[in-house]
Amino acid sequence: MDLRTRGESTSMEPNSPKRGEFFWLRPDTTRPGRGHGVVFENVKELLTPPRLILRPEGGGFPHLASVPRLVYSPKKGDPPEDLEGGMSGYWLVSERLKLVFEQVDPDGFKFVECDYRAPDGSALSPYYLCEVARVLDAVDEGASTMQVLVSDEYPTGKIYDLTGGASLAFRKDVIGQAHVFHTPFSGSLTFCDRHLRNAVWSAGIGGPDASRGLRFKDAADI
Repeated sequence: MDLRTRGESTSMEPNSPKRGEFFWLRPDTTRPGRGHGVVFENVKELLTPPRLILRPEGGGFPHLASVPRLVYSPKKGDPPEDLEGGMSGYWLVSERLKLVFEQVDPDGFKFVECDYRAPDGSALSPYYLCEVARVLDAVDEGASTMQVLVSDEYPTGKIYDLTGGASLAFRKDVIGQAHVFHTPFSGSLTFCDRHLRNAVWSAGIGGPDASRGLRFKDAADI
């Protein structure tokens, strides 16, 4: 395995990580509380063997024989925030967060509506399984500080290892008008720009001191 901290720059123009431009977006697992108490009741019925989670290895949504059925269990945890992770490979997002995502970047996300109910069977406010649908090779490796692990063992030939810290620069010519994306070499890690973060906060969903389930980490200082 070849390990290097920088790759060859693919940009003709000087580039560098810039604070406040791009963010690593992920569910906030640091917030206090018990975590959410949403139970995915019929997930086993929806799996595609031999997969042990609903999300296919290549991403997207499989054909679903029925609507995902969720039940809130107060015994298992708190009501869900606007974004929760670990839902059989997907995010779980509230309707108001879905609307923000769709308004800012309608091609960047895919959603499946769930049948979300209280323990007594009454319907609760809608929630959706969510997947970031865009993959861009947008990290400028030569201008970034990170570990790049190169090996034939990886399907893509290399991966970005951000453990221990990293400072990422992005190629704006590749990103274009996109506001959210994965990269081919960072697994399910999601990156977004300042416009998406500010739109979420402007909608009253979290902020610098209250996450509502979303954690934005500056990609220039991971």
